[in-house]
Amino acid sequence: MTARLADIAAQAGVSEATVSRVLNGKPGVAAGTRESVLAALDVLGYERPVRLRQRSAGLVGLITPELDNPIFPALAQVIGQALTRQGYTPVLATQTPGGSTEDELTEMLVDRGVSGIIFVSGLHADTTADMGRYDQLRAQGVPFVLINGFSDKVRAPFVSPDDRAAMHLAVTHLSALGHTRIGLAVGPKRFVPVLRKIEGFRLGMKERLGLGEEATEELVQHSLYSLEGGQAAAAALISRGCTAIVCASDMMALGAIRAARQQGLRVPQDVSVVGFDDSPLIAFTDPPLTTIRQPVQAMGQAAVRTLLEEIGGTPAPHSEFVFLPELVVRGSTASGPGQRRTA
Repeated sequence: MTARLADIAAQAGVSEATVSRVLNGKPGVAAGTRESVLAALDVLGYERPVRLRQRSAGLVGLITPELDNPIFPALAQVIGQALTRQGYTPVLATQTPGGSTEDELTEMLVDRGVSGIIFVSGLHADTTADMGRYDQLRAQGVPFVLINGFSDKVRAPFVSPDDRAAMHLAVTHLSALGHTRIGLAVGPKRFVPVLRKIEGFRLGMKERLGLGEEATEELVQHSLYSLEGGQAAAAALISRGCTAIVCASDMMALGAIRAARQQGLRVPQDVSVVGFDDSPLIAFTDPPLTTIRQPVQAMGQAAVRTLLEEIGGTPAPHSEFVFLPELVVRGSTASGPGQRRTA
């Protein structure tokens, strides 16, 4: 017990006597100090005494796509932690192939009396989907926030990475390395993030390489957001002479590396590959992946803060909060083949 008190005191920056007073519910401890001690318990993995546990302020639903893509669990973790710190209980509802639809999950959460819902990469990002479902949800009095994919048909706060800026960063990086034949592997065209990535890619190719829209069009390959999808898209782009490939997700980028190797090409010596997300563990692939980092921490916290404002009766602006991504250069990009020969 003494060792535990010492650990908690060191973590909270207070004395062991103060920790003891907090744990035993004694008066005379400032509210801020009490919170520091309780936070130290959480960080060190100790359970709070029952009398000190915060009562749930309510349930908040989080609807995500499948969790095979590591970026979704990473985002769910940030959102879950932020909700828990505010006294809410997160309820994770995951869509899986052949499983419950977004509408069914939404209905289930509403039936359970959730205080609000956060949607990640849902139907709001699909330009062909009926946005009336969100009007119905608002009519039921359920606040919600949408992450990834903006629609001006939905009256709600949106949180997104700047997809256009992300692709511009990638093209700028690769063109600076001497690549002139750069391909883009993205998901289906009907999704808002895909359309924005294409816009950013076109702009980058025009500014950096002087290519027009028609010339850029053949360098864009649509596929599935998966390792196999990236592999198929990259194989097509390599056959068109691309020496560098920008991918719309890290999973697609791993597929692109596999496609290059299947053709006897080396990454990055023969083909450079850039991912998107900076998913957990992606720095430890072979080679470590150069990628565009989504600001997951900032986006997740902004989504929670915005939703809690809605729940609290002070609605956030029904507009889009856009977060700048960051280029993380690792080992999957290198000088273009022509550049090395010249050198």
